[in-house]
Amino acid sequence: MNIIKNIKNFKNRDNPKNQILAPNYDQRRKMLLGILGFGFLMLLWSAANRQIFQKDYLQVQGKRRYLRELSIPAHRGEITDRHSEPLAISSPMVSVWVDPRHLPTDPKFLSKLAHIIQLPLATLQNKLAKNSKRGFVYLKRQLSPEIGKKVLAFVDRYRLGSIGIQREYRRYYPSGEIVSHVVGITDAADRGQEGIERSQDAHLAGRPGLRKVIQDGRRRVVEEVELVQAAAPGQPLMLSIDRRLQFLTYLELKRAVQINNAKAGTAVVLDAQTNEILAMVNQPSFNPNDRSKLIPSNMRNRAVIDLFEPGSTIKPLLVAASIDAGKSNPHTPIDTTPGYIRVGRYTVRDIHSYGLLTVTSILTKSSNIGVTKLALALAPEYMWRMYANLGFGQRTTLHFPGEVSGYLPHFSGWSAFEQATHSFGYGLSMTALQLAAAYSVIAADGIKRPVSLLKLTTLPAGVRVLKTRTAKAVRYMMETVISKKGTAKRAAVEGYRAAGKTGTVRKAVAGGYASRRHLSVFAGMIPVERPRLVMVIMIDEPRGKAYYGGLVAAPVFAKVMAGAMRILNVPPNEYPSKIQPSKTRTRFANNGRRF
Repeated sequence: MNIIKNIKNFKNRDNPKNQILAPNYDQRRKMLLGILGFGFLMLLWSAANRQIFQKDYLQVQGKRRYLRELSIPAHRGEITDRHSEPLAISSPMVSVWVDPRHLPTDPKFLSKLAHIIQLPLATLQNKLAKNSKRGFVYLKRQLSPEIGKKVLAFVDRYRLGSIGIQREYRRYYPSGEIVSHVVGITDAADRGQEGIERSQDAHLAGRPGLRKVIQDGRRRVVEEVELVQAAAPGQPLMLSIDRRLQFLTYLELKRAVQINNAKAGTAVVLDAQTNEILAMVNQPSFNPNDRSKLIPSNMRNRAVIDLFEPGSTIKPLLVAASIDAGKSNPHTPIDTTPGYIRVGRYTVRDIHSYGLLTVTSILTKSSNIGVTKLALALAPEYMWRMYANLGFGQRTTLHFPGEVSGYLPHFSGWSAFEQATHSFGYGLSMTALQLAAAYSVIAADGIKRPVSLLKLTTLPAGVRVLKTRTAKAVRYMMETVISKKGTAKRAAVEGYRAAGKTGTVRKAVAGGYASRRHLSVFAGMIPVERPRLVMVIMIDEPRGKAYYGGLVAAPVFAKVMAGAMRILNVPPNEYPSKIQPSKTRTRFANNGRRF
């Protein structure tokens, strides 16, 4: 069979269809060279395109992946008291951030991380689960630099690019809750939220800087490229507060609130000549260094936010208006018999029937009938204007966050009884600071100056509200309130002549006034001849054995002023313990008028 097949193949060997063509190597060579040439041309075009036409675009894209603009934190300005003692300073801190998308989920790993940053493991896992699709999340902010070092060591150990730290500053308050209502507090981003921190935020806040850096795949800085903008620290601020007086006032107010089982309390101390605030304290208070225990209601600065009816503490101001108008003088007799008086459809009463009193005795005994008669002898417009000139019904120049204006109804709507109630402190409301500022007019011989929480370098211009002799006369009249015959015997300061006025106010409630809820108030100044300090104390709802202003608030004045006189080196008076008649009284002739 094979022989036959071979014979057939031999016979057909000349058939062109059965001939095998030889390979065309030249054609193949040309084709291969063409393909290689085309590929090379494409490479050249691609390189040229990237180097010439797409150069800028590709450089931007590259920089976006490795070039970063990082913020340079700037610390806030320091806040000090008037003697340069620090009240608020900025400490360097760190915040830990993560990229949850690339963070290992191993429980052992997360447990170690939670331990380092002092965060409960469950809290850490919850935060990562809620932000699993985000590329940047803060795990914990404002940690100590020591913890920051531990985090960096942890990152290097596990070669992580999904965890890092950011340097920032945290506010620290050396005096804690003693000045917390004045200084205030900042938030986690170091922005002022309360107090001076908020009202002066633009002054205190620094300007963050900006730098360009190159980072590797683990977001570590490998090269500093450019300083775009240098960080500028905030400006320092010196307050008018005297930390020594602040501490003393805080201590005595807190003690009074606790002893009398009171709901709250506030106290303000002013420099009588400049109207600088030397102390401003409240109870309850808060510690700005412990944010975990902050209670919003305790953060309220009651001295400028809480309104109250001043009660009898307004009587010296009404008496000053009467004397200034020429309607009376310290010796003018006023008959308060039989201990009550009808005004329209209502009755005004005294605790006792004091009989015939002088205007001075009206303050000594705190007679409602006496001041009612003085008030009704004045034109409503004059009385209203005097109160307005003293600062009632309007905010002070302090511009403190949340400060209120108080309430002083316009005289056009007054009835005779309303005019009477305004004379002994009902029907109008004010803050403790407003009342202290009004008393400072009497202390400054009738000149009203703006209150200030910043230390002053020059005495601000004032406006005359009362005549000089009127202000001096009222001071000496108020001195009798602190005598053995007055209502504020416990406000006496040994060795010094002080003046003041008590107030015991029934709290306003829906439908009228509460019978068993009171405010205990005292406002005073020291020394009488040329007052150095003015102080107002208000104790809210004392629930102990006593609630009268002379028993609850007046002792705070005595204790604070006794220490303040020593701190300020004010020499004591050399005079017998019995109050002597003032020379100022001889300037007024007894006109014999009886009301």
